[in-house]
Amino acid sequence: MEKQTSCFRTSIGGQALMEGILMRGPKKQAIVCRTADGLVEKTEELVPLKEKSPVYGWPFVRGCVIFISSLVNGMKALSYSASLLPEDEQEKPSKLDLWIEEHFPEDKAMKIIMGIAVVLGLALAVGLFIVLPTALIGLIKPLGANDALRTLCEGVLKVIILLVYMALVARVPDIQRVFRYHGAEHKTIFCYEHGRELTVENVRPESRFHPRCGTSFLLVVVLISILVNMIFNALLQSVLPIGNVFVRMLLHLLLLPLVVGISYEINRWCGAHDNALSALLSAPGKWLQHITTAEPDDSMIECAIRAMELVIPEEAGSDEWGK
Repeated sequence: MEKQTSCFRTSIGGQALMEGILMRGPKKQAIVCRTADGLVEKTEELVPLKEKSPVYGWPFVRGCVIFISSLVNGMKALSYSASLLPEDEQEKPSKLDLWIEEHFPEDKAMKIIMGIAVVLGLALAVGLFIVLPTALIGLIKPLGANDALRTLCEGVLKVIILLVYMALVARVPDIQRVFRYHGAEHKTIFCYEHGRELTVENVRPESRFHPRCGTSFLLVVVLISILVNMIFNALLQSVLPIGNVFVRMLLHLLLLPLVVGISYEINRWCGAHDNALSALLSAPGKWLQHITTAEPDDSMIECAIRAMELVIPEEAGSDEWGK
């Protein structure tokens, strides 16, 4: 029995928030935040995406759908957790936010603001990881004669940008606490997967480096983009001016859904297997978690435990990874 419980992999995942944790199970989502008055809990029922449309459950399609859904839900959860902070610590709304709140009903205004935030987040990602590397490498003229080398250099620059961005973000005091909550989330999930009672004492010694982390997914996306772009550049170079910077940007953007879909399937496979190949594929993401996670204190672990307790399904094993 011990061997079986230690091999259990849950589909429950989480996200660190401002002084809190989001846990997402197969049927429920829970947000638990720590305030001056104690823990504040918010739960809601979930409808699996594949129940909304069978297409959403198709391999390679589901990766893009889950990515967008997670981005939207994550933005909403972050906004909610930020609203629970003391007023003097809350970020003042922008002029655009104030204008939207004045001209639209509260529910609609929130949807509009969240929509703008998601679009801006995607635009930032496209700018940093598609436009910037393609433009900078395009300035190095000798690379124009070797498309494979040019694509490889673009990919290496994407990895560097990601690492530098994460390292800079990790220096922000508020984000440092978010990363500690991120560590609490991973430790709690590990404790649950190992079949141990969810207590601070049991969670504390667990590893904060989890193979099914969203941070790992981002790095896999960057690495897979190198391979996918190389293949399609080679296939299309006879019909498209692949050497043109703007054509490359457009092609990389069009290939992004495929890259995300492939990356999700790789992460999904790694999460379900424990062998040399899965360990190799998971290693870069775990290394990146040295930046994006930190050791939590007991109060952070308590928050993660409560969020986990709220989403564990009544039917044991129904949250097994891959179901």
